[in-house]
Amino acid sequence: MRIDAETLAGKLPGNFTLGVATAAFQIEGAVSADGRGPSGWDAFTHMPGRIVDGSDADVACDHYYRMDEDVQLIQGLGVDSYRFSLSWPRIQPAGKGPVNRKGLDFYDRLLDRLLERGISPMCTIYHWDTPLPLERQGGWLNRETAYRLGDFAAIAADAFGDRVHRWVTINEPATVTLNGYALGLHAPGVPQLLDCLPAAHHLLLGHGLSVQALRAATVPGEVGIANVYSPVVAATDGLANELMVQFYDIVFNAMFSDPVLLGSYPRAHPLLSPFLAYFRTVPAEDLALMHLPLDFYGLNYYFPSRIAPGPGPLTGPQARPEGVPEAFLQDGQQLPFHLAGWPGYDRTGFGWPIAPDYLAEALTQLARRYPDLPPVHITEGGASFPDVVVEDVPTGGPVVADVQRVAYLGAHLDAALDATAPGGPAAGIDLRGYYVWTLLDNFEWAAGYSQRFGLVYVDFDTQQRIPKTSYRWLQSLAADRPSRSTAPR
Repeated sequence: MRIDAETLAGKLPGNFTLGVATAAFQIEGAVSADGRGPSGWDAFTHMPGRIVDGSDADVACDHYYRMDEDVQLIQGLGVDSYRFSLSWPRIQPAGKGPVNRKGLDFYDRLLDRLLERGISPMCTIYHWDTPLPLERQGGWLNRETAYRLGDFAAIAADAFGDRVHRWVTINEPATVTLNGYALGLHAPGVPQLLDCLPAAHHLLLGHGLSVQALRAATVPGEVGIANVYSPVVAATDGLANELMVQFYDIVFNAMFSDPVLLGSYPRAHPLLSPFLAYFRTVPAEDLALMHLPLDFYGLNYYFPSRIAPGPGPLTGPQARPEGVPEAFLQDGQQLPFHLAGWPGYDRTGFGWPIAPDYLAEALTQLARRYPDLPPVHITEGGASFPDVVVEDVPTGGPVVADVQRVAYLGAHLDAALDATAPGGPAAGIDLRGYYVWTLLDNFEWAAGYSQRFGLVYVDFDTQQRIPKTSYRWLQSLAADRPSRSTAPR
């Protein structure tokens, strides 16, 4: 059901932030321009068979050269905030040592252009593009990478701290750990299964060290993290399925949120605890760093997970042929569970269930588990669909009528607002904002250019930008809001 923008706008609190989000590796291109070094993802995309459509991000959306045009698109939306990420290898090519002045200059220009137009910057320090020299030294399996990220956060704070209104230390450490180091679906591409657990710990340590660096620099902007969350349900009855649901909930959700919000790793059923024994040996001082106070908590939500015990076909959100290389199917046969299908739900282009009720459930679970949760921003929400460009007969111009995305965004934002309203199941959460993923169709990691999430259609041959119907819908939502009681930060 499509929710009218004017009706939904009337439900937005006066200080609620509407924004759009991107990631540097997915849009910038210019992978060897102006001193940028290679990343682990650059190397990964050039390995045969790793990217579904055989593409790479060498050009992507050419945002490095078209930044002014893209900032104008953001301004045209009328949203309050833009969430972008810093390219670590563009600023610090070796992952340590000297900085690249031209890399800093690019983000200087971006920040200045945003602020000139009244757009509040939210800056993600790490969105998966590990400098290749660090990746070759073990990447996130190497504890030293966490310290190098802390150093990089200090560089970012010194260069941009006067202009960034919100900082995200790390985006989705769960996805980096599980897709990158457990399954090999993402860079670096060597499946480790449960030997990936040190990567999870080092990512959270890197988060803590980044918070420490930002606080030491006394940046005026707020500091947080962006964790993905997927409510987990059992596909069948019985103890085996209950155990696999708990295991998946720990390794996908609680393993990344508990240390940040509670200062400890989650407890597991005695039958599962041997698989998570690594966490019993972590230093207490590491947990103290991970648990440093935050100004906000970022929630990324895309879909719930339905789990069945034992290996099996991937019929759930990561099913073929929607964006998963063949090698992942082979590795998945070694897992003690599989992702089951979701009868009764429509699907996105990725095969993910369209389940706004589970966004409400995610917020409810967070409110229940973390009574001292800081204010929450939904830092990513969106969907891919097979968008098609057609000619508008009256004007002769191109049109992309992505009505499914409009319905998706409206239903999810509405569900989040209802859940966190007074009397709602997650009323204890102070929900401050929603960032649409994403501004532009882009390089969608292992799916290459086969999945389009953007509010703006990108012709990757010509780099033409075509605002979609969803762009116009968000534009209307932003314009139809009541007068804001306070300015967003």
